[in-house]
Amino acid sequence: MPATPTPKSLHTIPIPSRPSTLDIHQCLSGLAYVILFNLGCLMIHGSQLFVLVPLRAVLYVMPWPHLQRLHESGVRQTKQCFVQLLVLMTQWFAPTRVLLTFEGDNIKEEDVLVRDVNGRVVKLNLPEKMVLIANHQIYADWIYLWFLTYIIGNASDVLIILKDSLKWIPVIGWAMQCFHFIFLARSWASDKLQLSEKLSKLAARAQLQSSPLALMIFPEGTLVSKLTRPISKKFSDKNGIEDMRHMLLPRSTGLLYCLRSLSPEMPDLHLLDITVAYEGIPPLEYGQSYYTLRSIFLNGVPPPRIHMHLRLFNVKKDVPIGIPSSQASLPVSPAPKKSYPSPEETATFEVWLQTRWREKDDLLEFLETKIPDAHEKESLSYASSAVTEIPMELQSAWEIPQAFAAFAPVVISKLVRRLCRCLF
Repeated sequence: MPATPTPKSLHTIPIPSRPSTLDIHQCLSGLAYVILFNLGCLMIHGSQLFVLVPLRAVLYVMPWPHLQRLHESGVRQTKQCFVQLLVLMTQWFAPTRVLLTFEGDNIKEEDVLVRDVNGRVVKLNLPEKMVLIANHQIYADWIYLWFLTYIIGNASDVLIILKDSLKWIPVIGWAMQCFHFIFLARSWASDKLQLSEKLSKLAARAQLQSSPLALMIFPEGTLVSKLTRPISKKFSDKNGIEDMRHMLLPRSTGLLYCLRSLSPEMPDLHLLDITVAYEGIPPLEYGQSYYTLRSIFLNGVPPPRIHMHLRLFNVKKDVPIGIPSSQASLPVSPAPKKSYPSPEETATFEVWLQTRWREKDDLLEFLETKIPDAHEKESLSYASSAVTEIPMELQSAWEIPQAFAAFAPVVISKLVRRLCRCLF
């Protein structure tokens, strides 16, 4: 008779094969998660509705620069609260550890890791203006990548490109609109101009104000699964391209347009390439068979360890996006540029991106066999550093009230007084 799986080993079993009934601890933990997460979301969204939305309405009538800065500060603050809420919910209900390795001369361990007096990593010293790209295995990918920006220090400046229909989801969708996320109709003919103009405007503002910017993109466009794998294989066969083994072929068009829109306004723009691997997923299996949002947070079966391998590219120097270097050094322009790539530029970038993806595919071949241990280095032929382990948790207990926007009444009163002084 087979042994009953223990909670510590459940993550290695496909979700359909796990016990169908939850124990009392899982039930209570899942209930507490639902209550606390929704409470946090309502508190944060309440701050948006009662402060940011009215302030935005005032800006339409009186577009004063100091009111604009006040509004942008509020957007960044509520976004920071949300990422703190995500980290706290993970810390309490789905604890995990992130294992980092680095590769390349642009991202050396001794230059990147910032530790406190106890040796704990408290910050990653990386460029503040960046585009993050990663392979896409599970729906929780974006949560773990957002935690990475939390450690970097630009979590309050994260931008995500989403389907237009998502912005109408009650509370969450409305909040994402207040976060100034970018919503597209998934029709490239109509989306490309809107995307280019929005990103150019956001980049120019960030450069002018010397503020961070972190655009998060999954070039595969969707999760790798038993449904999407045949589509990738069909496309590769049609175009005479070798298909990936552990990922989908990346779509280069959207990423290229994003980089070309941001780069002219940001001469110091970087591309952070992240290869993500989850412990417990066997080779050639699909991540969603082992980790869903429900199984992670409601059932309490998170990945014990998440390996993130980082590579950093200077967009101006290292990435063939086709924009002349002289254009990238121009001062911030008052209007967005509509510089669309030529077929030759598109083909060159597509080859570059596919080459990077094949390197990631080879790396996943290794990581799906064995997630390295913390501080391990000797056997890591793919990395230029040892493995650095970071628990996914808030850096300070003082951030817990912030995660629930407990500061909101004080901030609201201060904003109201400041607004009254501006108006009267």
